[in-house]
Amino acid sequence: MDRSTEKLIRELRKYSTPELCDGAIEYHTMDYHITEQITDKKIVGRAYTVKPPKGVSGIVPDAILAMEPGQILVIAGEGYGQGSYWGNHRSICAKMKGAEGIIIDGAFRDLEGCREAGVPLFATNVTCGSCKKDREGELNVPVICGGVEVCPGDYIVADCNGIIVMKEEEIPGILERAQAKIEAEQYTIRKMKETGEIIPRVIRR
Repeated sequence: MDRSTEKLIRELRKYSTPELCDGAIEYHTMDYHITEQITDKKIVGRAYTVKPPKGVSGIVPDAILAMEPGQILVIAGEGYGQGSYWGNHRSICAKMKGAEGIIIDGAFRDLEGCREAGVPLFATNVTCGSCKKDREGELNVPVICGGVEVCPGDYIVADCNGIIVMKEEEIPGILERAQAKIEAEQYTIRKMKETGEIIPRVIRR
């Protein structure tokens, strides 16, 4: 990971996904059905994408081996929830690889084992079934995950509020506007405490 990437990731970690959405001119958030399933840790990193056929997961192990430490594995499973794209063995492998986290537009299995492995995982649901194991699909190509385009290297922040996808060139402006909104909100709250007045709209100075 180069220094510019490390710096952006450090800055992004300071903000929640709602705050980043406040700072975005046009924000790109994944569908609300994709939620945190394993751990409540916020994850921040660059995307390594997987584009399997719907209901087929045989290419995912190749993605684990190919991704870089600190990346977020994004599996564009087209919302398929009857079979699992992920399980405890893959979580153990991802942890050994140093993955920041996993995002799946689809299901996973082996809930207890994934919890024990501890790799943050966002998905639509848990299931006991498996996907087909054919080794089909593409790695590190643009995908649609949760209704949002994710390109290799895009920055992702995911927390208990949702998942936002950002291009590198957008981030400085997003952070500046997000910080301005936070400061305006803090000022408004201080004003209410000082005066006892209810101010339901944030004061923009």
